[in-house]
Amino acid sequence: MPRRKKQPERRRGAVVVRGQDPTDRRTEDTKLLRPVGPAVAFQETDTWRTLRIMGEFVEGFDALAGVGPAVTIFGSARIGRRNRYYGAARRVAAALVREGFAIITGGGPGIMEAANRGAREAGGTSIGCNIELPFEQGLNEYVDLGMEFRYFFVRKVMFVKYAEGFVIFPGGYGTLDELFEALTLIQTGKVEHFPVILFGRDYWGGMMQWIRDRPLYEGKISPGDIDLLTLTDSVEEACAVMTDHWRAMTERAATGGQAIEPTAPVGADG
Repeated sequence: MPRRKKQPERRRGAVVVRGQDPTDRRTEDTKLLRPVGPAVAFQETDTWRTLRIMGEFVEGFDALAGVGPAVTIFGSARIGRRNRYYGAARRVAAALVREGFAIITGGGPGIMEAANRGAREAGGTSIGCNIELPFEQGLNEYVDLGMEFRYFFVRKVMFVKYAEGFVIFPGGYGTLDELFEALTLIQTGKVEHFPVILFGRDYWGGMMQWIRDRPLYEGKISPGDIDLLTLTDSVEEACAVMTDHWRAMTERAATGGQAIEPTAPVGADG
């Protein structure tokens, strides 16, 4: 008799589920957002999910509360180790660690792996906040402190709450989502202004030109909103922008000064 192929494990938050139906590819986000039928078990109700969401927040806050100043690095999971941006992300993370920052990523492959790898090699704290997906994306081997989240919105809170800034490498829809969510939070004054660095002029340059030509030209954003972004190809510049901001924040806190005011909010929808 041929041996049965072992079904892969799936993580659900802090819980590993073994022996689940391999054909059920529904994530917890899918179940949360679907219409509820007339007869469901209590564990399938929104009331129960609210408690589960609260539990994810508690676990995340508890795990990250003591990490100190950190930088979140985003980018594509589809970039290989020979890609130049993989090497750049690895060097940026190492440089930031040497300045005293922990590194937070989504915990997966590609740019995330590169940043976690650079953090570990430089002797810093390497954090990965992974997400449950229909096709499992496990934590990369360079994560020291790893978490598995069911819900995207809980994971996003962890990215923002414990970061002093973002470095954003080339990526797809997920990276763009994280970029514009950060910009919206800063522009509308929901969070204090912190650095958002776009790494890769050839990748991000076209988007920046479009923002100037259309949203800015048509008055849908303010001129100061362009200044929320730093575009660079330099590891040294990315590190300097982040370090200078952190030092300024620390000095203001020590002297009782006020934080930098964000640009005047114009509304999340422009």
